[in-house]
Amino acid sequence: MKKIFFMLLITPFTLFAYEIIQTPIPFDEERIALTKEYIKTHYNLNVTDIKIVPKIIFIHYTALDSYKKTLKRFMPSELPSDRPLIKKGGMLNVSTHFLIEQNGTIHQLMPLDFMARHVIGLNYNSIGIENVGGEKEKDNLTPEQLQANIFLVNYLKKKFSTIEYVAGHQEYKCFDKTTLWLEVDKTYRTDKRDPGKRFLKELRANIKGFKEAPCD
Repeated sequence: MKKIFFMLLITPFTLFAYEIIQTPIPFDEERIALTKEYIKTHYNLNVTDIKIVPKIIFIHYTALDSYKKTLKRFMPSELPSDRPLIKKGGMLNVSTHFLIEQNGTIHQLMPLDFMARHVIGLNYNSIGIENVGGEKEKDNLTPEQLQANIFLVNYLKKKFSTIEYVAGHQEYKCFDKTTLWLEVDKTYRTDKRDPGKRFLKELRANIKGFKEAPCD
């Protein structure tokens, strides 16, 4: 398992070491083909690859309190049968670029320039950060996860000059009147509450240089 180490200055007196653990989920020919199919169906784009130019970072929680159970859910190329609310959107399984355990451990699950299925209407221009937690809608994301998110959004901003926004999954519908929105099916929407107002407020209090979701 490959580990990449970084240092992050949180305050003038405190230096935290972070590592990004490479924990790849399968992105085989089947998953790539399903991703292209999703792009054609939902965004009306004919593409030769599944690469993206990220402009938004979306923050999520997994609605599971177990890292192992969460990772297992991301592994198959096809969506599990118990996701009826999004199954009408296609058989491509959900995925995310990063998964953060409750102790703050950061896992990168897929290439950052590949499209993940993590947010309706905006997969083609966003990077997803999933935080383990939120089972039964509990507000249980941790201070360690907060610090890891602060690190990641700043790391990604330095890596991709195109990134403008940091948004919570609960805010995704705020983008549907912008040029970033691509979903062609006006009936394909779900209600989201992650990562929660408290966590998002704390994150935004500790980052600079990002636009917020264009909510009314």
